[in-house]
Formats: sequence, C-alpha cells, structure tokens
Amino acid sequence: MKSGIPKQRYNDFNTYLRGLFGCRVQKITVDAGLDCPNRDGHISSGGCIYCNLQGSGTGAYRKGISITDQIERVKKPLIRRYKAKKFLVYFQAYSNTYAPVKHLKALYDEALGVKNIVGLSIGTRPDCIDEEKISLIESYTEDFLIWVEYGLQSIHNKTLKKINRGHDYNCFEKAVKATQNRGINICTHVILGLPGETRKDMLETAKRVASLGIDGIKLHLLYVIKGTALEALYNHGKFHCLEMKEYTDLVCDFLEILPKEMIVQRLKSDPHQEELVAPMWAMDRNGTMNLIRGTLEERKSFQGKCFL
Repeated sequence: MKSGIPKQRYNDFNTYLRGLFGCRVQKITVDAGLDCPNRDGHISSGGCIYCNLQGSGTGAYRKGISITDQIERVKKPLIRRYKAKKFLVYFQAYSNTYAPVKHLKALYDEALGVKNIVGLSIGTRPDCIDEEKISLIESYTEDFLIWVEYGLQSIHNKTLKKINRGHDYNCFEKAVKATQNRGINICTHVILGLPGETRKDMLETAKRVASLGIDGIKLHLLYVIKGTALEALYNHGKFHCLEMKEYTDLVCDFLEILPKEMIVQRLKSDPHQEELVAPMWAMDRNGTMNLIRGTLEERKSFQGKCFL
C-alpha cells in the first residue's frame, strides 16, 4: 500500500467469495417462473419502463426445465472455464419472493439440495417481502450463504414514479430494516442514467445507500432494450443514454462514496445483444471495466475514499 491507496481499489464479489470458501465460487442464474406485481396487474401491468416481458429471465421454468436441471446444465461449462468448485444460485428473473411461502421454500430447497451449492442470491422487490418470507430466508443462514437483492434504482421518488417503479423509497428502507440483523446479506441495485437524473441526484443515492449499513451493491447502466416503454421514449428523442466516459466517471464517483467494506457485486450490467437498442458500447464489457479501473488509477482513487 502506498500513500493510503489500497492495492484492491474496490471490494469485488469474487475476491469476497474466495475469501469465504477458499476457492472459485461462481453464480448460476436460474429462472423460477415467478411474476412481478408491477406486471400482473397487482400494481401495474406495464412494468418498469426499462423491463421487457422476459424480466431478465429465460422462461426456462415455464418450459418445464426444473431448477435442478437449470443448475446442472450450467455447472460443467463454469467448471471448465473458471475452474469453479462451488456455486451460488441466483434467482434473478422478476420478483423471487412474490409467491406463497410454501412454494418459495420448495424452490429454495431444491436449489440448495444440488451438490456443491453453497448458498442463494434472491433477487426481488422491496414491496414483495414480509415477516413470514424473511423468516423463511433466515432459516437457511445457519448452513448457507444467503443474499437478498432488493431493487432500489434511485432514492428519488420523482424518478421512481417516472420509471413506473411501483413503490417509493420509504418502501425500500422498510424492507432493508426488516431484513437486517437476521444473518441475511443485503445487496441493493442502483441504475445510473435514469431519465431526468443529474449527477447530483445519482450521488445523493450513493450517499443514502452508504448510510444504511447495506452489505453489497450492484450498479447498472440504463440501456434501452426492445419492447420496452423506454424504447419508445428513445425513438422519439425523449431519452438519451449515457456515454461510456460519463458512465465510468459516475461509477468511480459512486465507489468513492461507498463504505470500503461494502461488497461490490457488479459495476456494469450486460445486455443481450439481440435485445439491445442503445447504447451499443454497453456490449463492450471488457472496455468498460478497463476504463473504470484506469480512471480509478488516474484519480489515485478507491472505494471509500470519501470516508478518509
């Protein structure tokens, strides 16, 4: 370490997992066939403006592919490519606490029953959680690594309304407080480049998230995909995507504000090429990550710098 700059400029997820388990741990994404209250009419039928009908899912479960089969189909390629020895199952598509507890337990139990699975990451909305569901999730924490990932996107209610999120910031904070001190790790999702948000707005989100005692974060670029309300705004010139340099600068600004112990699970989201409308640079994962790392080095910056 030189001049107070840590060798690791941010607290990345892979290093964290290796520290826990002593080997490469790889995430396996599964589709549990669940829905979303912002899609099924409970809140709205349109969903968030950036979300398409697949909701980041594959539709595998509804095609008859079980959770076990989804996991097993992915394990071998991950072992070959990454030399992974253990796996974390990520329930990603839609809202993975949006079902009766009995059904959720069956899904979670099945995933955890597969060989070399060490835990779960459960992606959901803060308005799809309650005490009974938190207690179920807590029941796994003695034997497994458990993360719950709450979609926040922004702390600004004006933005949440604009993107048709279907809940306000207070809902998110209540969910976080209800989940804390239960042995459950909490990750929050934040999107950079939301319509109408300024740099100041986004960094206010960083400051608030930094103050909540949250364990991890995922940062996402807002990109435009086919079949969304955001695509219509983009096509009519009412939405402009961030440029790569704008995004990477914002990511570095964000990291400086976050506590150094917070686990950074992701710094860039990865669109499917066949769905992407804009910006096309969003496909360049390596280029974006290299620019983020290079910018941190040029700044002599790192996660948690603002706390010094």
